[in-house]
Amino acid sequence: MSQYAGKKAVITGGTTGMGRGIAHALIERGAEVIVTGQNPVNLDATQRALGSRAHVVRSNASSLTDIAALRDLARTRFGEIDAVFINAGYAKVTLFAGVSESEYDQTFSINTKGPFFTVQQLAPLVRSGGAFVLTTSIADEIGYPGMSVYGGTKAALRSFAQTFAAELVTRNIRVNAVSPGFIETPTMGVDATQAERSAFVAEGAKVTPMGRVGRVEEVARAALFLAFEATFTTGSELLLDGGMTQFHLPHN
Repeated sequence: MSQYAGKKAVITGGTTGMGRGIAHALIERGAEVIVTGQNPVNLDATQRALGSRAHVVRSNASSLTDIAALRDLARTRFGEIDAVFINAGYAKVTLFAGVSESEYDQTFSINTKGPFFTVQQLAPLVRSGGAFVLTTSIADEIGYPGMSVYGGTKAALRSFAQTFAAELVTRNIRVNAVSPGFIETPTMGVDATQAERSAFVAEGAKVTPMGRVGRVEEVARAALFLAFEATFTTGSELLLDGGMTQFHLPHN
């Protein structure tokens, strides 16, 4: 397909899970992408999987030095950018009484500081008519045990999206967010053991009214819709949660 031929996009946290799904969907539809990540194995695997129209680079999502380097790479490679997907994130399931200062700082650094300054640094490169899509979470509006810090970071990110949208509207740049519920990815978005992740999937299917967890491809389609098709939408958050935050069904 060549639906997005000639389009240039940046995806942070794009070497696994939902970010990689977005990158794959863009490449499949003809776009050229810059993808960031940190794990060397994932970086190499993503470069092989996406091919020559992908530029896969190692970048610390919370490092202002790395964010500046990403800006410079995007300027050199692309000049102008059509879409930026802010997907890099971190979560650890810890009841609030056990949260350490280092865990708190790491989560906020990756999930809020990093996205804020990435948008700040890349916004000058985004063309008129371009878009940012931020990955938030249903944790920004519902309480889930062990996710207090993560939920706080995503609530901040949701607020950022609204304010970024207000500030960039005069440049004809839209800013929206996708808010996933339980999505099946290699890590399930949390720092946990395989057994804990499997339990997370089972729990997700149980509490989701549609009776299953979501798929990466479903998130990618929604993110691309917001980036390229939803041309009269800005400052919004699109829920991808199988009805979880909208209604509840009894479970046997």
